[in-house]
Amino acid sequence: AVMARDGLFAGFRVLGRFSGPVPHVLRYHGRHRQFYLAIAIGRSVHTYNVSNALPQDITCLAADRMLIFASYDNILHAFARNKEVVHTYEGHKARIHLVQPFGDHVISVDVDNVLIVWDVQSEEEYLQVDFDKATFAISAVLHPSTYLNKILLGSEQGSLQLWNIKSNKLLYSFPGWHSAVTTLEQAPAVDVVAVGLVSGHIIVHNIKFDETLMKFQQDWGPITAISFRTADGHPVMAAGSPIGHIALWDLEEKKLLSQMQDAHSTAIAGMSFVPGEPLLITNGADNAIRVWIFDGPGGTGRVLRSRMGHSAPPTKIRYHGQNGEQILSAGQDGTLQSFSTVHEKFNKSLGRGSINKKKSKKKGLKLDTMALPPITVFASEVAHRSDWDGIVACHQGYITCTTWNYQKTSMGAHKLRPEEFSKHKPIHIYATAVDITSCGNFAVIGLSTGQVDVYNMQSGIHRGCFGKEKAHEGAIRGVSVDGLNQIIITAGSEGLIKFWKFKTKDLVYSSELSSSPSGILLHRDSGILGIAFDDFSISVLDIETRRIVRTFSGHHGRINDMTFSPDGRWLITSSMDCTIKTWDLPSGCLIDCFLVDSAAVSLTMSPTGDFLASTHVDDLGIYLWSNRSLYSLVSLRPLPADYEPSMVTCPSTCPVQGEYLFLKDVDVSGDEETCDEMIEYVSPEQLGEQLVTLSSLPESRWKNLLSLDVIKKKNKPREPPKVPKSAPFFIPTLPGLIPRYITPEEESDTQSKVVNLGILAQKSDFYIRLEEALSTNEYTAPLNLLKTLGPSHIEIELRGLASEGGGSTEVMLSFLRMIGMMLNKKYNFELAQAYLALFLKLHLKVLSSEPNLLEEVSRLSTQLEETWIHLQTLFNQSLCVLTYMKSALL
Repeated sequence: AVMARDGLFAGFRVLGRFSGPVPHVLRYHGRHRQFYLAIAIGRSVHTYNVSNALPQDITCLAADRMLIFASYDNILHAFARNKEVVHTYEGHKARIHLVQPFGDHVISVDVDNVLIVWDVQSEEEYLQVDFDKATFAISAVLHPSTYLNKILLGSEQGSLQLWNIKSNKLLYSFPGWHSAVTTLEQAPAVDVVAVGLVSGHIIVHNIKFDETLMKFQQDWGPITAISFRTADGHPVMAAGSPIGHIALWDLEEKKLLSQMQDAHSTAIAGMSFVPGEPLLITNGADNAIRVWIFDGPGGTGRVLRSRMGHSAPPTKIRYHGQNGEQILSAGQDGTLQSFSTVHEKFNKSLGRGSINKKKSKKKGLKLDTMALPPITVFASEVAHRSDWDGIVACHQGYITCTTWNYQKTSMGAHKLRPEEFSKHKPIHIYATAVDITSCGNFAVIGLSTGQVDVYNMQSGIHRGCFGKEKAHEGAIRGVSVDGLNQIIITAGSEGLIKFWKFKTKDLVYSSELSSSPSGILLHRDSGILGIAFDDFSISVLDIETRRIVRTFSGHHGRINDMTFSPDGRWLITSSMDCTIKTWDLPSGCLIDCFLVDSAAVSLTMSPTGDFLASTHVDDLGIYLWSNRSLYSLVSLRPLPADYEPSMVTCPSTCPVQGEYLFLKDVDVSGDEETCDEMIEYVSPEQLGEQLVTLSSLPESRWKNLLSLDVIKKKNKPREPPKVPKSAPFFIPTLPGLIPRYITPEEESDTQSKVVNLGILAQKSDFYIRLEEALSTNEYTAPLNLLKTLGPSHIEIELRGLASEGGGSTEVMLSFLRMIGMMLNKKYNFELAQAYLALFLKLHLKVLSSEPNLLEEVSRLSTQLEETWIHLQTLFNQSLCVLTYMKSALL
């Protein structure tokens, strides 16, 4: 499991996966009164209107009124409430390829041609039937409507059989149409079934009288899916093909109604009309689900809603903006898409790169000669995204760079290429690297010839190039602009790195690298440049001093991508050796490393630091890894030289059981010993005898002890609050003819006499402890007691040490000895200073009149002076070094 590893990153979930080659299932929920769409994505089942993950990729999906059935390899599972695995059916020897729910039973067929009927609740086998592969290899299963206990089986040989599974009897054999059956579908009419064949024929057949009612043929290969429209109007049948086209047949007129070409770019895996509504849902292996609505003239559908990701693996991903909520992704399918880490509804596709948009639209996906090759690298900036294009991209083997507009979700206005190639496009020259300035005004593009050009993003005008003819002798492997548009850094394949002034285009500095660089990445905030080399090593260069400050080696394959953590402390790299490594720049150590099934092609870390995103070889998803250091204790110690990285399963679309990564549920108990040691580590009172240690008390406990009288004066109310006199129930009046009220007499304010308690005062705990310490010479107990008290309480305790407060000179001497002990041991240093200062302020007169106290104070004075001179020397040394480091030109 992912969480068992004591690592920095834990698998969270995958983005951009919506459909696979497994047909979807549509089910009606009676109580909710709505339809749910269940679809298999890798190891998980998604329900749209999520389920838990299975150990392997799902091969088959079906549903009845209550449960969703999903199989992988030779095991069948049943999900309830869209997420929990409630039943498991084990008994097949081979991979299951057909599943059909059947009342209280479920039927499954494996590739060895064994059919098993299971009791859904008890999970027991009700019936097992073996078929001979040579004569009847099962390829389709259907339960015809109103046929009690009966199932219809289609075969690769073309014949069909009707079985009663209660009595285990073959009731009838249909000879077939000399072509393998691919799909069986129940028509809205009873006894009528549609049979899809490999030849592209669809036979609408009455199984009661064994009569063919009508026959249709499609020219696009085998029939992959059939669905009947049961809504208003004409009865319509839709059929899917392996090349992504859909044909709609009118069953009354017995003719083709319309064609929906390129509904998907791969085979139509599943297709179902929503009962009672003019909606058709389709899914395919091109990672798309589409809902088509039939509300226009001509009977063709238009896309009402869709969820789609890349249909070919993404090659480059980068976070867009600073909120860490959008990831821009360029795929081998030629599209640029934006995936939201918050919710699927915020995903958007910026479309496919095209030389001429109008011509591309006319020709359609399959015949489009105007389509641009896939994007290899791109850069994006959000500074002026609402004013003009904010994304610039290079295409594979293509000289022209394109701009894209995130707000309009489309290709941008400009095509950026040097003027000398405006007429003809060279085959051997192409754009290799690109960067966009932080202000969003300029794009810097490097070519395979070594030329580096600057273009204006708003107008698309060429604003000059670097070097006389070209910046480098070899191909440009990377370009970066610093955060303030002062410097441009270029790296060439000949092994040079050059620094140029942005405005004047002058060369500032050139340096030779240890070998040929394969790519560079700049962390603008900290001015750190990561350089990946062809010899699989990585160097880190400080652009202020222009020196290489760190060199890392450890990868055994080509370095595919690099990303910095937001604070610039970590550099995370991925390589063709299937590892993802995290290097700590301050310490120069490898702090995390893990293996994945297939090599990570691209990496990007969230600007908020919560997720690392990765894409992998031959994989359509974008995988999110959560940064565990944000919510649990992770050991960031350097990994040993002989460290063997552990294999980590890429996260599925939803966490596997026991892997939910919510803050309250994270269990650190399963971590390795190193982590436990860290948890149990307690800092000693004093690290070393020569060191001065401060207490861990907050400043409010000791800093204001000398200013307590000022604070009390400030906090004292100007006049005491007056309580209003309560009026009597009957207001007293003077006797007489005219009633007059008695005037209340003024009360005379009586001053209370303050009695000086002196010796009558009760001894406090602190006082008693100090008295005891005179004989035992152990001062830790009174000190610990004093540390627990607040500032005003401390003042009362120290006031009470003098004879007028009920104390004695012996106890005052004891207090001074406690301070002496603190200075000797060199801990709680700031407390000793604060307590002594308050003591001297309160009892200076008493101290001068008592010779034994004076002697103790003079001894403390020399001790304090020695300690402070030692400390001051160290402070001065450190300050000198710091000032030199800041001001000196290195």
